Amino acid sequence: MSNAGPRWYVVQTQPNGEARAAAHLEQQGFEVYAPRYLKTTRHARRVGVVKAPLFPRYIFVRIDVNAQQWRVINSTFGVSQIVGHRGLPVAVTPGVIETLRLGQGADGFFKLESSAARFRAGDAVRIRAGAFDDCLGIFEARTDSERVAILLDLLGRKVRVVLGAQAIEAA
Repeated sequence: MSNAGPRWYVVQTQPNGEARAAAHLEQQGFEVYAPRYLKTTRHARRVGVVKAPLFPRYIFVRIDVNAQQWRVINSTFGVSQIVGHRGLPVAVTPGVIETLRLGQGADGFFKLESSAARFRAGDAVRIRAGAFDDCLGIFEARTDSERVAILLDLLGRKVRVVLGAQAIEAA
């Protein structure tokens, strides 16, 4: 823990409690940073966009541990705990928050590009990780922003496999 004025710290929130925790911490006078991105959702043939946390269950709080009563953070609505070691909060490496903020768009949200965005249905792909490492397949579709469906030729028939988008490359 540093004595050099306010620093950024990580706070773990309750499930889906990022917004609640941020609002309550701001009401107590803490500076909060909760990076978000716009996530496309599909439900019952409806497509919508929601504001989702970039780091689910985590937000950042700027604290001067020598001047502020930081222990109240642990009893704030929406908060599970401040991340620390042996009962003391551990500061985020200097520059991390500034770097994150530089990655935000003008609208204040991060734009996440899926590594699968470059593939279209029918493209030949090679799996680079997991049980099917080095297998060739056909790109079928993205199932969401992080997972893809690939058709593999196994035992003489096409089998659909869903895996992480980062696990494929062009064949």
